[in-house]
Amino acid sequence: LARQIGYPVMVRPSYVLGGRAMKAVFSDAELDEYLATIYTEMPGNPSILVDDFIQGATEVDVDAISDGETTVVAGIMEHIEGAGIHSGDSACITPPVSLSPQVIARIEDYSIRLTEAIGVRGLVNFQFLVRGGEVLVIEANPRASRTIPYLSKAIGHPLAKYAALIAAGKTLKQIGFSEAPRPVFHSVKEVTLPFLKFSGVLPVLGAEMKSTGESMGIDFDPYMAYYKAQLGAGVRLPDSGTVRMIGEGLDELAEGFAGLGFTVLRGEAEAGLDYDLLIDVAHTTELRRALEDGRPLVSTVEAATWTLGAIKSARGALTTVNSLQSLHAPA
Repeated sequence: LARQIGYPVMVRPSYVLGGRAMKAVFSDAELDEYLATIYTEMPGNPSILVDDFIQGATEVDVDAISDGETTVVAGIMEHIEGAGIHSGDSACITPPVSLSPQVIARIEDYSIRLTEAIGVRGLVNFQFLVRGGEVLVIEANPRASRTIPYLSKAIGHPLAKYAALIAAGKTLKQIGFSEAPRPVFHSVKEVTLPFLKFSGVLPVLGAEMKSTGESMGIDFDPYMAYYKAQLGAGVRLPDSGTVRMIGEGLDELAEGFAGLGFTVLRGEAEAGLDYDLLIDVAHTTELRRALEDGRPLVSTVEAATWTLGAIKSARGALTTVNSLQSLHAPA
């Protein structure tokens, strides 16, 4: 089946949560290794799902709510990490910043049509892939998602409460939530990861969820919102100093950091070499060393791009703190 679909493919046992034992494989040899190691640990010999793995796409989460008559798309959340990183581990931003109005309109249309076709009364979560102008459906989950608490704060509406009221017989019009909200500021969700507790494990993201918590940053500037979310997750990005970069495809980022006055070092470091930020997309053991030394680290090109933008936005900026009540107060 994997050969019929064509590599790369995403494989996982059916009926798992959190991406347990889920992996992108790129060849027969990698699939054999998966079956011989990860799959054999799963009890009961579950059937395996094999999906086409779309590389280079943007993943999008959508939470919607319906009373059976009216459906409202409560929020569209663009993932910052690329497709293939579990949605629970990827930072995300709402409203989206790189999707065209046409793509956003299609996502909203698909979400409403799917919600009504499924027959949802309450909350529903969708995951899409966007590749160019193409919008693909990954999955539809007729339930509340882990993004509901974050999105509720971003839009100023208690979505779980609304779903409970629908279950009790209320309509969205009676609740006062019959149109999609359009926040004027950006909200970024970032995750906290427990890698430090596991000796020798590289802090690398993948299809299996590893995060154990979340933080949130809000600002009118999307990159400043990302900067605040990093602070909430315990990561203070440097505003000057030395950036060490390991891996391919980082030339443009190197120029960007050099333009901000950073010293840029390329290639793997010797033990003890000092730097203020590590960008390692080759996933070397330097990532583990930076983690144990308490240095900020980035393991994907996408996160590195946002890190550069965040540092640029934060330079000389006054970091404001606002209550949710003030942000969502009527104009």
